[in-house]
Amino acid sequence: MTTSDHWRKSSYSEGGDGNECVEIATTPTRTAVRDSKAPAARTLTFPAGAFAAFVEGITAVGLPGRRPTAP
Repeated sequence: MTTSDHWRKSSYSEGGDGNECVEIATTPTRTAVRDSKAPAARTLTFPAGAFAAFVEGITAVGLPGRRPTAP
């Protein structure tokens, strides 16, 4: 998966220097995830549908210390 020009940070990374977050890059079939503090390190890749389900689940139940996102 070639993604070097298509990485984007979460909208939640706006505080401080913006490096307390992950970045993602997508293609029609895969989603890659990397640590914004170490962008040259390895990435994790997932089938696009699996990553979408993961994000949907987090949005529904929220993360520790954060409220769920309203639909």
